[in-house]
Amino acid sequence: MAPDVSCIFLAVLLSASCEVITSADQMCIEIPDTLPNTTEFLEFGFYFLPTIQDITFSRLINLTFLDLTRCQINWIHENAFQSHPQLSTLVLTGNPLIFVAETALNGPESLKHLFLIQTGISSLEFIPAYNLKNLESLHLGSNYISSVKFPKDFPTGNLKVLDFQNNAIHYLSREDMDSLRPATYLNLNFNGNDIKGIEPGAFKSMAFQSLNFGGTVDLSVIFGGLHNSTIQSLWLGTYEDIESHHLNSAMFTELCEMSVESMNLQLHYFSNLSSTTFRCFTHLQELDLTACHLKELPSGIKGMTSLKKLILSVNKFTQLCQINAASFPSLTHLYIKGNTNKLELGAGCLEKLENLQKLDLSHNGIDASDCCNLQLKTLPQLQSLNLSYNQPLGLQNEAFKVCPRLELLDLAFTRLHVIAEQSPFQNLDLLQVLNLSHCLLDASNEHLLAGLPNLRHLNLQGNHFKDGNIPKINLFQMVGSLEILVLSSCDLSSIDPEAFHSLGNMTYIDLSHNNLTSSSINALNQFKGTYLNLAANSIRIIPPQVLPILSQQKVINLSHNPLDCTCSNIHFLTWYKENVQKLKDFVEIRCATPPSLQGVQLSDVTLSCGITAVGIFFLIIFLFLSAALLIYAVKFFLRWKYQHI
Repeated sequence: MAPDVSCIFLAVLLSASCEVITSADQMCIEIPDTLPNTTEFLEFGFYFLPTIQDITFSRLINLTFLDLTRCQINWIHENAFQSHPQLSTLVLTGNPLIFVAETALNGPESLKHLFLIQTGISSLEFIPAYNLKNLESLHLGSNYISSVKFPKDFPTGNLKVLDFQNNAIHYLSREDMDSLRPATYLNLNFNGNDIKGIEPGAFKSMAFQSLNFGGTVDLSVIFGGLHNSTIQSLWLGTYEDIESHHLNSAMFTELCEMSVESMNLQLHYFSNLSSTTFRCFTHLQELDLTACHLKELPSGIKGMTSLKKLILSVNKFTQLCQINAASFPSLTHLYIKGNTNKLELGAGCLEKLENLQKLDLSHNGIDASDCCNLQLKTLPQLQSLNLSYNQPLGLQNEAFKVCPRLELLDLAFTRLHVIAEQSPFQNLDLLQVLNLSHCLLDASNEHLLAGLPNLRHLNLQGNHFKDGNIPKINLFQMVGSLEILVLSSCDLSSIDPEAFHSLGNMTYIDLSHNNLTSSSINALNQFKGTYLNLAANSIRIIPPQVLPILSQQKVINLSHNPLDCTCSNIHFLTWYKENVQKLKDFVEIRCATPPSLQGVQLSDVTLSCGITAVGIFFLIIFLFLSAALLIYAVKFFLRWKYQHI
């Protein structure tokens, strides 16, 4: 990790000037003297540095990361980095390289990551192979490379990432791929090249962590060329601006001759989809069919017992049963979100998925008058359920009784009708995260959260409390284990001082975008070391007795409040300058009054609130007149008393 002095290099560079040689342009040949010698991490991008010589960065012998993005570098001379044995990452992205010396990278014994994106390279022979024996990632995207054949002496044995995206590679030969055989479980990216041919046997017996052929028009070319290869993740998706060939059953027969764990086919069309289409999918563990224009999956699919994760988002289903879930009995993760048609949940459509742990049904227009036991029955292992951004759902008592192992429940932006007087979340003893933001709930229902003994994170953003007040008796008494509470945009104007007395584990509370004043801060008295967000409220004056509550918090956000910057608020203004280190977004903590200081940052405000000479004069006159009046009153009283003896 870089020492502290290296953290100031950006600020130093802003004021730095380069040594100049006689030329029409200024060229940096050495880095500024003000840059510390101990710098390890240097981002030098967008400076004008047409050549790199052996003296350019020679003083920075501790460099481990060097970013020279878009420095207009044309020439990299011999031994340019000889003084940097610890350099592990070199970024040359966006430089129009004309010449790189064969020994340019002599020196960095630990160079692991080299970025040559958008450098105009057309041949891999351009890259100096000397001293790259430890190279783990090579990024060559957006160039003019047409062949992936490396020079004979180029060390590829330690490569883990090789990125050729957006080049001009259209054909892969056996000879090309032979140069990559020393690399095992490589992440190889051909995205955006539109491969049109692969020589038979080119990938034979090769094993990849991932292979990306995104944007390829004819996938039959890809399947036909990957015989006898082993691939953990095969990305074959396309993009909306590319017209791809329709996929048919015959095309997928080649999958039987290769080993693939995860496959992505997003945005492709299927012709004559049937159960035989999936005949060679039996070894897949993950399948992504996002936006494949599917209206249903065929029944009778056999052998897909290994599939754990299925993504069917942005398709055209009308009912959940149309996915024929029984064909995938081992699923643990199912994503069907953003469906283009309104999706009906039906009854028991997922009842064969006894191992399902995560279910995402968000953004589908789902509505149900009685949710969700009938629709989600026989999902005893479900841990995460997302029903956010749907149509109104009616929740009865114990609405999720069939999913007792839920740990996360997201219902954000789905209007909820709580039909029963008791909590719809009872029996969810393991639930830790509950998102009820913008559900138009009556948050004054003190029984709403009953039955959640382990709830840690609660989001009630955008819901409403009666009369804008959180009373002493409220729904939070049921969830004493809470650590994170979000109550932003709830139209709150007041909080009872004892409203949060049952919450002893809080680490974060968000009360932003309400109408709270400083009087509500008293309700936070028991919190210590929390992240307290009071941004965008109606706080004007913070009295002295409230300041100790703020002092005991870890981080406080008071931005966008109409703060008073007169002597009436002098105690807070003084406290602010003493505690600015714990104030979040302090640049937006500004004065609203008086008009002369409106919009001024509190850090720029200096008030003199002592008594002036004129004030002292009038005070003396006032005291003198008061004393004279008192003496006169005493004399008048004694005279009156004497006359009435």
